[in-house]
Amino acid sequence: MDATGQSELVRAREVKPIELVEAAIGRAGKVNDELNCVVTPMYDLAREAAAGALPEGPFEGVPFLLKDLMAAYAGVPMTFASRFLADFVPDHDSELVVRYKRAGLLTIGKTNASEFGLLPTSEPVLFGACHNPWDVRLSTGGSSGGSAAAVASGIVPMAHANDAGGSIRIPASCCGLFGMRPTRARISMGPDIGDVMSGLVVEHAVTRSVRDSATLLDATCGPAIGDPYFAPPPDRPFIEEIGADPGRLRIGFTVTSPTEGDVHPDCVKAVRQAAALCEEFGHDVEEMAIELDTTMVTQAFTAVYCAGAAWSIEATAMMSGKVLEPHLFEPLTWAMHEIGKALPAPDYLLAVSALQMMGRVIMRLFSVYDAVLSPTITEPPYELGRFDAPEDNPLVGLLRAANLVPFTAIANFTGLPAMSMPLYWNEAGLPLGIQFTGRYADEAGMFRLAAQLEEARPWADRRPAVSAGWRAPAD
Repeated sequence: MDATGQSELVRAREVKPIELVEAAIGRAGKVNDELNCVVTPMYDLAREAAAGALPEGPFEGVPFLLKDLMAAYAGVPMTFASRFLADFVPDHDSELVVRYKRAGLLTIGKTNASEFGLLPTSEPVLFGACHNPWDVRLSTGGSSGGSAAAVASGIVPMAHANDAGGSIRIPASCCGLFGMRPTRARISMGPDIGDVMSGLVVEHAVTRSVRDSATLLDATCGPAIGDPYFAPPPDRPFIEEIGADPGRLRIGFTVTSPTEGDVHPDCVKAVRQAAALCEEFGHDVEEMAIELDTTMVTQAFTAVYCAGAAWSIEATAMMSGKVLEPHLFEPLTWAMHEIGKALPAPDYLLAVSALQMMGRVIMRLFSVYDAVLSPTITEPPYELGRFDAPEDNPLVGLLRAANLVPFTAIANFTGLPAMSMPLYWNEAGLPLGIQFTGRYADEAGMFRLAAQLEEARPWADRRPAVSAGWRAPAD
């Protein structure tokens, strides 16, 4: 069952929260040695919480996992997948974790990620590689790869994720899940953070069902005291959009990379099939191109991204009281720290302005289209080690990553909502995500379309090679 289904059992008193927790822990025990997705077990804490009084939230008693990045849980290590923070333990919950607890979720552990979330894979030196349950030789994507592997393999029905350049949608694509990146500032990062990388980063989750994503967003969205800005509130709960008529949408689709790189034929085929499916529903669909100043976007995004890496490292050093030691960081992470730290303040602000300028170019598309359809990433799930780099050139991995994520990064610098949907599996049996990007603050429209497509091309009965024994729901 998805998280909604499990919570319904709890409310009907057909199952106890402790039974759901023990079942999830048992499933983790079956697959985690092979997948390496849960890196910090919180089993005893979850058992203790399940035995007590739980809030009557929408996910009362449902087991959950946190990505080991940004979501602070008091008394539990938060490492950012870095050896530098291997022994750091926060003394308070982040606002998002407070809301997860209020929703009734029971966190059973933390999941693997790339160091500081910088790469679209989950292979940190601290924890070792996370393996894709569809083919363990392949990457889960990243940086929320541990969360995606845990959900895809059936340990939990959904898990926390966050996204600076595609880190919700990339692993959703690689692992066959639904991944919604909400509108910028839809979910608070308080109390410690206002925004990250001038708004590139958002919080949410990877889920097995569309309705779980909508309900979880209802439970976690909205500003907290002191937030510097926040997204406009929705007209009604997002869950009410599930099953609602999306209307006749104008959808533009593209199979051409906006940065002029190659797009794998499987990804092209997947998008064209999705476009045809949308036409079957009566939507107006036409092929188009996303035209950007490639040089400007690449240079500006890289500047903001490296400055963000430097900020993250400096901020966590201050937060933890630790002295920076370069040998405790992976070469790419430290190289990005050095680049970001050396970036003059005017150059940083010029990079932000350039991304805002390009954002206006993208926004003009939505005077014509209700949604833009594209590949999530430019190729099917890729081999582990793809982003390894020689010691004398640690930035090679970052350059390779840029060729993979030209479609996802657009939502990050524009602040638009975007979702990856598992509508296509290739001949090798691997999932390929399809991305829809929507109008600013229009997650509602995205959820209506997603629910329509999920009903037409359901994926709940697809199980990966490494599965924790979960069963597909009966028709």
